[in-house]
Amino acid sequence: MKNLGIIGCGWLGKHIAERLSKRYEIFATTTSESKIEEFKSKGYHTTLVDFPDDQSEITEWEIAPQLDAIIITVPFSGIRGMQISMKDRQENVLKFLGDYKGQLFLMSSTGVYPQTEKEFTEADLPAENVESENFIINKFPNANVLRLAGLMGDQRLLKNYNISNLDLLVNHIHYADICSTVEKMLDNQSQGKVYNVVAPIHPNKEEVINAQKDLPYSGERTTTGRTISPAKLISELNFEFQYPDPRYFHL
Repeated sequence: MKNLGIIGCGWLGKHIAERLSKRYEIFATTTSESKIEEFKSKGYHTTLVDFPDDQSEITEWEIAPQLDAIIITVPFSGIRGMQISMKDRQENVLKFLGDYKGQLFLMSSTGVYPQTEKEFTEADLPAENVESENFIINKFPNANVLRLAGLMGDQRLLKNYNISNLDLLVNHIHYADICSTVEKMLDNQSQGKVYNVVAPIHPNKEEVINAQKDLPYSGERTTTGRTISPAKLISELNFEFQYPDPRYFHL
């Protein structure tokens, strides 16, 4: 059985671990002591470590050289992908990785794209030009960068939040499709890829909320707006979404 590391095993990390735990031995990091017993009960090997945005005495992860792949889910881009410098946090993670040689994934965000009404592809913004991504690829040129749309699934549904601007188009992704993307890339031994991981259908917020509340929607869908394209992911990985339409993430 291969070994998989998940740095910053929060909501998304736990879903990835659960999906892959039958195929991989899971090594997870957490900032919360309360999660150690939870992870241990699932058979995960757990390290308690924090990556603060200041100078800290971080040492290399001892198990790292034995891991076949590592997934980093620690946030580096601030709220909604805003480009806030987190250089100390970045340096702490790099120290933790040491001279790692295996397959590496950085979970980024589609929030790195400007708030402009157009369809964005990966070519519009190379990872080298994104501070919250380039720190990884500068040291690990073969690292994969996954730009995740708004994380949804389980209780994370638009109807459960206080939402404004209901006419805006959504860029969302169900966690199950993130897990499938990672699994496929692990199987393919993908290296140096940058993918937008976002559901290909972009209804507006009101459509999504009404569908999740089982209410009719009589308005017309906006045809222009800020959307993120998953075309590269679909083409290169021959990827099929389990949840292509955010209106039905609750089903």
